[in-house]
Amino acid sequence: MFTHLHLHTEYSLLDGLSRIPLLMDRAQELGQEAIALTDHGVLYGAIQFYKEAKARGIKPIIGVEAYIARGSRHSREPNDKQPFHMTLLAKNEAGYRNLLAAVTKAHLEGHYYRPRMDKELLEEHHEGIIALSGCNSSEIARLLTEGRFEEAVKAARWYKEVFGDFFIEVQEHGIEEGKELNRELVKLARETGLPLVATNDVHYVRQEDEPFQDILLCIGTNSSVLDEKRLRMAGESDSYYLKSDTEMRALFPELPEACDNTWRIAEMCDLTLEFGRLHLPTAEVPPGTSAEEHLAALCRDGLARLYGDGAEEARVRLEYELDVVRQTGFADYILVVNDFAQHARSRGIRMAIRGSAAASIILYCLGVTEIEPLEHKLVFERFLNVERREMPDVDI
Repeated sequence: MFTHLHLHTEYSLLDGLSRIPLLMDRAQELGQEAIALTDHGVLYGAIQFYKEAKARGIKPIIGVEAYIARGSRHSREPNDKQPFHMTLLAKNEAGYRNLLAAVTKAHLEGHYYRPRMDKELLEEHHEGIIALSGCNSSEIARLLTEGRFEEAVKAARWYKEVFGDFFIEVQEHGIEEGKELNRELVKLARETGLPLVATNDVHYVRQEDEPFQDILLCIGTNSSVLDEKRLRMAGESDSYYLKSDTEMRALFPELPEACDNTWRIAEMCDLTLEFGRLHLPTAEVPPGTSAEEHLAALCRDGLARLYGDGAEEARVRLEYELDVVRQTGFADYILVVNDFAQHARSRGIRMAIRGSAAASIILYCLGVTEIEPLEHKLVFERFLNVERREMPDVDI
């Protein structure tokens, strides 16, 4: 069963045309049991892609067509405007988290025309990721095109050492130079013992969608469709659609293993994302202390400081609120809010609380709010109560 492992949705902005629901409908029509997402440098579509695939009984594979810097991601030289491409797929939750981290750092640290990773980031975030060598713009493809075969072998062996699961990617889009490149890629795979994998650089769902994707490219490059010299999809421009198993195998009659390996990779991927519950960060607390215990200690210190003697009413109210927090399980949340609130105050950043959170004596004792709730007869249950266990909302 051929599985598409190189695919762009509408989240490859002004380049990909595939709308995810329509894409999944077509994949289901073709009887495809798994499909991958590899948008250009981003993971914007990952959750929608995952949910739409699952709803149709199709295994979703989350990935990215990464931009790889020629040197350091921190470099900003003219040559850095054209990074290499590489296909990265999350094998499991560790791989998904590593993709998130690497893509984030590519934007925050490596953005120069494109959000770029570099080999340092790949080494740091390789766990749980399957790597494919990439399209004609990959490092290995560029080296082979330039006749630097031994350097391409060296690069391939480095990626194999880093990722473990590394495949040589071949594509067929009717590009004349691509046919020679594929011969060189097969030769490299045979010499290194690396497995081949066939992909189609999917940018739209059906073959008849090509004219619309061409217009999208014109918008992205500020070109006219009448301009003969404008950027176009290379080779057979109407070949970048979601092809069937039969169509893909017809492109690689002499490399059946390259198509078979797509399903092998799909079987290696097993990512489960959990929805419907809160994923709260865990607060840092002293060793041997729970979040509830640490929160209570901080609040009692604040109570003594703010109320001094004769604070019985405040003490009773505090113990009641702490018990509600314990029952609802939001101690970590309140500690995290306290953490950034104290950071803001220490930096002289103006901060105030509005809304129901001002009714909490916990937040008053912590110093998150300066509003004393007893004096103003504020009702804590509007903020948090055991009957309505919803996420509390501290408006800052």
